[in-house]
Amino acid sequence: VQLQAFGGGLVQAGGSLRLSCAASGSINSIGAVGWYRQSPGKQRELVASVMSGGSTYYADSVKGRFTISRDNSKNTVYLQMNSLKPEDTAVYYCNSPYLQSLGYWGQGTQVTVSS
Repeated sequence: VQLQAFGGGLVQAGGSLRLSCAASGSINSIGAVGWYRQSPGKQRELVASVMSGGSTYYADSVKGRFTISRDNSKNTVYLQMNSLKPEDTAVYYCNSPYLQSLGYWGQGTQVTVSS
């Protein structure tokens, strides 16, 4: 299974974007899926994750603004991002602990928030 992130773009501060993470196969087979981001000069960080059963985790920096969800029937995980801030600017990736253990990182999608 491979994961492909898309949906990024340029948005003004306070705006919204929805990212999608499409799996080439069944996401049920890879368990939890997370959204990560990396900005220049910073380490990649986990932003949000969703378990197979629907339980979620959010980094403190995005709580109340971002919502992660998964549609197992469409093999897709979404990240709804509201009230975007310039500090949210980064390349966003989706991945799973299982795929990471295999050394896999797919292509990310750029999110740029202008002030």
